Amino acid sequence: MSAAATRLPDAETLLSTLAEAMRPRIAEGAALVGVHTGGVWLAERLHAMLGLTAPAGSIDVSFYRDDFGSRGLPGGMRRSAIPFAVDGAHIIIVDDVLHTGRTVRAAINELFDYGRPRRIELAVLVDRGGRELPIAPDYCALDFPLPAGRTVVLARSDDGKLALNICDE
Repeated sequence: MSAAATRLPDAETLLSTLAEAMRPRIAEGAALVGVHTGGVWLAERLHAMLGLTAPAGSIDVSFYRDDFGSRGLPGGMRRSAIPFAVDGAHIIIVDDVLHTGRTVRAAINELFDYGRPRRIELAVLVDRGGRELPIAPDYCALDFPLPAGRTVVLARSDDGKLALNICDE
């Protein structure tokens, strides 16, 4: 059965799996920065699950993408908020789905505008394959390769529950 015809595991279960993978390796003082929008939802939940002390941040990479000139501004842009000192910090970028690596590259570029982190790691709920840049997650709940033209989308209900769906791009 192809990945496109396969049901994805429950997003809430995957979130717990991701938290358990991160727990033993998280350093004291590590901070999460979620990439809008799904990564922010995950970072908020992971922050509570892992009992981190540094507040979680959020980042909108729209202006930092390498295709900004051809795509223009997306609707629904959000303000980036990094509520801690980036200089010397151990930061874990959190995103919902890793695909080409371009969003993560943009997030790293934006973080450096705030300061020079000591270390940056990447946590993703789903790695769907298709990398165009040498970016790999340090923490990943599900490796789920998809063919071109298909994507994984994270959704959040009004009660905060997360769900994953496979859609056409």
